[in-house]
Amino acid sequence: MNVRTTNNPVRSALVVLAIATALLVSACSSGSSAISNVDAQAFLSATSQPGVTVVDVRTPAEYAAGHVDGAVNMSVEGPEFSAQIATLDKTGSVAVYCHSGRRSAMAADLLAGSGFTTIINLQGGIADLQAAGAPIVAS
Repeated sequence: MNVRTTNNPVRSALVVLAIATALLVSACSSGSSAISNVDAQAFLSATSQPGVTVVDVRTPAEYAAGHVDGAVNMSVEGPEFSAQIATLDKTGSVAVYCHSGRRSAMAADLLAGSGFTTIINLQGGIADLQAAGAPIVAS
């Protein structure tokens, strides 16, 4: 049996690029089984259960302008987000929402990566919650 090997740097680079792309796509997806992506009605139903912590992941200014009654503010884009989520029970249910769904999806991924086991992510934003009947308060 004659095995011929070639040392083609272009081919090697393409193989490495393909593997890196596959790993990146799988790591960046919200495919964690800990995350439930739900609509406004399902979010309100889930958050009406005892022991669910509702987290508004918008900025403090957005939170002050109006937030779901009972929600705590932990800005996902703030420097203290990791320290803030470390104060939560990783085995409890955490429900996250934002303005449009982008930041809550990011927060859900960060929570899952930090070992949280039950994460409820609102697909949509606070306007959807308000339209579904969630009490919105300003502080």
